[in-house]
Amino acid sequence: MNVTLLSGGVGGARFARGLVAALAPGELTIVGNVGDDLEVLGLSVSPDLDSILYTLAGLGDDERGWGRAGETWNALAAAATWGGEDWFRVGDLDLGLHLVRTQALREGATLSEVTARLVRAAAVEATLLPATDDRLRTQVVTPSGTFSFQEWFVARAHADEVDEVRFDGAENARPAPGVVEAMDGADVLAIAPSNPFVSIWPILAVSAIRESLQRRRVRCVAVSPLVAGKAVKGPADRMLSRMAGGTGPANVAACYEGLIDALVIDRSDAPAQAALELVVANSLMTDAEAARRLAEVVLESACG
Repeated sequence: MNVTLLSGGVGGARFARGLVAALAPGELTIVGNVGDDLEVLGLSVSPDLDSILYTLAGLGDDERGWGRAGETWNALAAAATWGGEDWFRVGDLDLGLHLVRTQALREGATLSEVTARLVRAAAVEATLLPATDDRLRTQVVTPSGTFSFQEWFVARAHADEVDEVRFDGAENARPAPGVVEAMDGADVLAIAPSNPFVSIWPILAVSAIRESLQRRRVRCVAVSPLVAGKAVKGPADRMLSRMAGGTGPANVAACYEGLIDALVIDRSDAPAQAALELVVANSLMTDAEAARRLAEVVLESACG
């Protein structure tokens, strides 16, 4: 079975881990969001790709929800003493990956080529592809102004309400090699329990990726990022309330109108109605086993 997953960072990474556990090696391709990418002290950082990589490699900090387990912050603290910015938390272990990526990109490698090297080095049994090798950046429009995603999310602690999201570079962005082929050749298409607006929409902003979903010949199943109408982490519920009119399953489903065939929702959000099939499950991924069970629900729904 070939499965292609569209994913953002933390929640998507945990769900991807569940899919890896439920599938045979090599059956999963993950298309990761790059709208969050940024430069930190001259280094190229891809937070969502890295979250997925660390989680699948067993290197992630599950308690904190991002970054490496056992992380320290000596390099960043030293940079700050010399006047360097320290608002984006790059740890010492994390720094090694960013150094390797930045060097490879400066030597002419593409982001997808570098990501493939990192996946091989981590011995991850899945394919991880950036949505695009081209520059695509999420901009968040708020009453206080327009900010890059990380400035809004990290530096401003996503305190500003959001009126709109924009994706700079989307009009010229091409899917990374292998993305459309994986989607068109998949037996199952899935969308992770990630924030629709800032984790999945940047992927769908690449027109060829959206078009592949629109012409799909197999079922696409999304997982709601909400439990009891609330985000497990982050501002997804606030954004849905303001931008989609509510936090019910119908509001989540509307974010993917015409692109999915079913939406998996948590038992705490049932009963509910939406203009597509709703599948009720325990969607809170409290541990690796819970993530595997949720992945199996998605696979069963997609193949049913």
